[in-house]
Parts: sequence; C-alpha cells; structure tokens
Amino acid sequence: MSSPTERNATSLADLSATHRDLLWVLSQTAPNDIRPLHHVLTNYYTDGIDQTRICDILDELIEHDLVTTQTHDTTEYRLTESARRALSARQAWQGGTRNAAGRHE
Repeated sequence: MSSPTERNATSLADLSATHRDLLWVLSQTAPNDIRPLHHVLTNYYTDGIDQTRICDILDELIEHDLVTTQTHDTTEYRLTESARRALSARQAWQGGTRNAAGRHE
C-alpha cells in the first residue's frame, strides 16, 4: 500500500506529452520567460505550437504544483521540487530502473 504522500505526488504519466515536454525544457533552461520556451517548443514540434497554448499549459502546471512563477520585468517560470522529483522518476522509469523505494514509477 502506498503512503498518502506517494498517492498525492504528481505523476508525469497523468500529463500530456506537451506538458512533459515543457517541463523538460524548463528543467534544462529554467528560470525562463515565455519567449525562449515558445522558441524551443516551436522548433521541436513540426507543426509549431501557439504561444497561448504554452501559457495555458504553464497555468495547468502551476495548478499541479509543478511550476512556479516569479515576476521581475517579465514573468519567469521555474520547476518546483515536486517537478524535479517527477522528472527524475520518469527518467528512471524510461530507463527501466527502479526508484529509491524499489518500485517502478
């Protein structure tokens, strides 16, 4: 049986590929504002991606406590510790390894 903390943890498996891609980009470039994020994802997706869609996804990731914002001259987005753990667990799962608790993510 899993603990309440494990049950409440956000799994990237519950998110769309675009959500996961945006988290991955943030993990490589954070903190960042919307322009560089839009540029990277537009170059990645062959059909491009609308900047409004990226803003919507960021809002959803904030609701899931995976991204936080900080406003200076622009709004910067950065990963939360929960997002870092979720990305690490996903990488372990993709690599076929087990997490520290000894179970597959």
